[in-house]
Amino acid sequence: MQGYTGKLLHKPGLNGEILEHLEKFITTCIAMEKSLLPPIPYLAAWQGDRKRIWYEYASPRLRRLLECPEGDPAECIRQKVLDRREYHYTDSIHATVEEQIISGSKLQSKRLDLRQKVIEQGRVEAIYKLSVGTGTVWLKDQAIIMKFPGDDIYLSPGCLTDVTKEMEQKELLERLGYYDELTGLPRRSIMDRIMEINVGQYCRGHIDDFCFILIDVDHFKKINDTWGHKAGDYVLSTMAGIMYSAKRKEDELGRFGGEEFFGICQGDIQTGLAFTERLRHVVNSHSFKWKGHDLEVRFSAGVASATELKNLTEDALVELADKRLYLAKSRGRNCTVIEG
Repeated sequence: MQGYTGKLLHKPGLNGEILEHLEKFITTCIAMEKSLLPPIPYLAAWQGDRKRIWYEYASPRLRRLLECPEGDPAECIRQKVLDRREYHYTDSIHATVEEQIISGSKLQSKRLDLRQKVIEQGRVEAIYKLSVGTGTVWLKDQAIIMKFPGDDIYLSPGCLTDVTKEMEQKELLERLGYYDELTGLPRRSIMDRIMEINVGQYCRGHIDDFCFILIDVDHFKKINDTWGHKAGDYVLSTMAGIMYSAKRKEDELGRFGGEEFFGICQGDIQTGLAFTERLRHVVNSHSFKWKGHDLEVRFSAGVASATELKNLTEDALVELADKRLYLAKSRGRNCTVIEG
């Protein structure tokens, strides 16, 4: 087969099933390569519990990207990997995304464990950071795993996607302190910038109205005092995740400070109320558990809209929302106040 650099097609004694799949996968990889679609196709393989993976097909684009025109592409990748990252959700409703990073220096010792994990899952989904030339390249790896017991061989057809721009932007935002470390939400300093933009657009007549929401976890001190600060951190990070999953793409949500969150949305006070109540509903519906104990987590909120203020400023809007948050607390908590 033209361009074939693997070894299984030339290995005597393989059964017909694996040979049929090999030819089909390699033909598909070559067709994808000719189509110039962004994903870079490959076909990896390994035998039994041996450590080394090899490529039955490695795209010429992959070789060019990694600057390894000759030799074993699998070994080239192993030498260039700086770290491997996986992202997964930490609860059943896809609330919080957790990043797991394994450095390149530790990958060798964990290679067999990772291999067993992907075999059990039947798939691979990870992002690799690689050192190429004087810079770095990020590749998202997505593949399936197929076992051929008769030959004690695994095949893994997959694609690599260059996500360098996205990952570099993520790292830049993290370095600039865009995100709060505990909740993963934008910090208050970002809120100030978003508010400044919205006030400017409103004053120039580009938007008709917008709302600012201030949210405070009810009885948060009691949670800390009863279960400890780690329980409090769990509540804040989990609450942030489930609220984020409930917001619309155009809504803003972040951490104001302590146990307080902020929200910003386009629209009038009723739109702000609907947004806040949607968040409150998902929090009330979620089962918060800490070391086997159920935690009752609720919040109070105050909402203020730009059109309510004769002299609109960021501070005045925050102050009005804070006043209404205080009213929500005084009215028994676990509610949203939009007047007063």
